[in-house]
Amino acid sequence: MSAKAAFLSALSRTDHPRRDTLRRELARERSANKSDEAARPRLVLASASPRRLMLLSQVGIEPDALRPSSIDESARRTEMPRGYAARIARAKAETARDQIANDKDIASAYVLAADTVVAVGRRILMKPSNIEEAANCLQLLSGRAHRVLTSVCLITPDDRVKQKIVDTRVRFKHLTREEIEAYIASREWRDKAGGYAIQGLAGSFVQKIVGSYSSVVGLPLTEVVQMLAAEGFPIHFAWVRAAELDPT
Repeated sequence: MSAKAAFLSALSRTDHPRRDTLRRELARERSANKSDEAARPRLVLASASPRRLMLLSQVGIEPDALRPSSIDESARRTEMPRGYAARIARAKAETARDQIANDKDIASAYVLAADTVVAVGRRILMKPSNIEEAANCLQLLSGRAHRVLTSVCLITPDDRVKQKIVDTRVRFKHLTREEIEAYIASREWRDKAGGYAIQGLAGSFVQKIVGSYSSVVGLPLTEVVQMLAAEGFPIHFAWVRAAELDPT
């Protein structure tokens, strides 16, 4: 096999747990009994982010389980923002997939994961760990444009991996020292990529956005709905059901 072929093969592979799992057994059963009535598809979100849960709820999706992944999110040396976001999102999805592989209730679920990265040029702005780092992020973003990349990774019940990156450009107004200090004092920057939350107080910093607002919040809804629907998840059924249950 050529070096190029080996690289492409590795890129498209999703690693399975070493031993056989209930998830894989169920996938084989579904493949052998395609004519059988399928059980209601389930969805596992590889995150406990209240922002991502809120966004999914907005389009009528309620995950059946949350499996936040504890992985090393450190960027590799010379790693580019786009590659970093794709790698972390896939690692989260695969870790969650392995966590549920022998859970009889959700072993055959779809697994959805995402990772959001704020970047200035090639520089990745990680989540600040302290006040100084948060202030440095805001000073760097002040008066200039930056990119927010959210990588979405979906693993189907038969372990096919689907991935998409949404790239949005955001421009901040010039931030005064007083604005930066007040925002730091608000503590809203904690656990936020780039040290800010566009859906909160920092929305007042944004002069222009080109791309997906929901992606900047943490999950690009247009792309997520398209990915799920394309893979057979009955996302629109919930919309019709909601209308039937609405007494008005």
